[in-house]
Amino acid sequence: MKNVSVIGAGTMGNGIAHVFAQNGFKVNLIDVSEKALENGINTITKNLDRLIAKEKISEALKISTLENISSYTSIKEGVKNVDLVVEAATERTELKLAIFKELDACAPPETILATNTSSISITQIAAVTKRPEKIIGMHFMNPVPIMKLVEIIRGYNTSNETNDSIVAISKKLGKVPTEANDYPGFVANRILMPMINEAIETLYNGVAGVNEIDTVMKLGMAHPMGPLQLADFIGLDVCLSILNVLYDGFKNPKYAPCPLLVNMVMAGKLGVKSGEGFYDYTASKKAEKVASQFS
Repeated sequence: MKNVSVIGAGTMGNGIAHVFAQNGFKVNLIDVSEKALENGINTITKNLDRLIAKEKISEALKISTLENISSYTSIKEGVKNVDLVVEAATERTELKLAIFKELDACAPPETILATNTSSISITQIAAVTKRPEKIIGMHFMNPVPIMKLVEIIRGYNTSNETNDSIVAISKKLGKVPTEANDYPGFVANRILMPMINEAIETLYNGVAGVNEIDTVMKLGMAHPMGPLQLADFIGLDVCLSILNVLYDGFKNPKYAPCPLLVNMVMAGKLGVKSGEGFYDYTASKKAEKVASQFS
C-alpha cells in the first residue's frame, strides 16, 4: 500500500496526511473547502519546520513530504486509485455515514476504508457500505505527528486481512497499534471522557476552580495536562458529542454530559478553536496574529 486518501483537512486530517507523507506514502488530502486545504497544508509546513528546528528531520525530508501530498475538493476524484482511505471528518454520525456511502461508491472495490472516529460504531458505519469486511477504525491521537498510539477497532464484519493490513501500516508509520473491540468510546474515550466530565462536574459543583482542578491532576496524578485544559484542546463540542455517543450506547447515567459542558457548547465556548473555553485564549491568538505580520 503506497497510495492513501485522507478525508478532512482539519487538525486530525492534516496530521494524518503529514505522517503518511513523511513516511513515503502518496497522499490525496480531500476537503470540500479550498480554504481548509490551504490551511491544512500550511499547518503541515509549519509542523515540518518545527521538526527541522529541533533537528529531527532534514530539509530534504520536508520537501519530499510536501511533494507527496496532493489536494482535492472532490471525493470521487481523490479516491480513484488509492489502496487506503482514512476518514477524519467532524465527529458526527450522519456525516460519517454519508461520507462512507460515497466512498463505497467511488473507491476501488479492493480499497480499505478506515475511519478516525473516536467513538462512533465501526459496525454502524460498515453497514452503509457493500464492503463491511474492509471497514475498520484507525483512531489516531492528537497531535498526530507526535503521539505514538493508533487505536485499531474492528467492526463486526471486519476481516482478519483488513485488520492485519492496518496494524502493519500503523507500524510503518512509526506508531504503536493497539486493538480494541467495537463498543462506544472504544478504550481511549471510554476512560478519558468520563474523567473530563467528572472534572467539569467538580467545577460545576463548586468543589474547586479551573486552575486548582488542573493543578491537582498535573502535580498529583502526573498528567501532562489538566483535564479541563485538555478538554479545551480537544474541543468542548467534540467532548459533548463523544459523551452523547457513550450515553446513547450504554444508557448509563454515569456518561451523561455535565450541564455546564452543555451550556458552554450552546454558548459557543468551545475551547482553543473558539478562543475561549475553560481558559481564555484570545490574548495568545492576538499575539499570534501580530507575530505573523512580522514573520
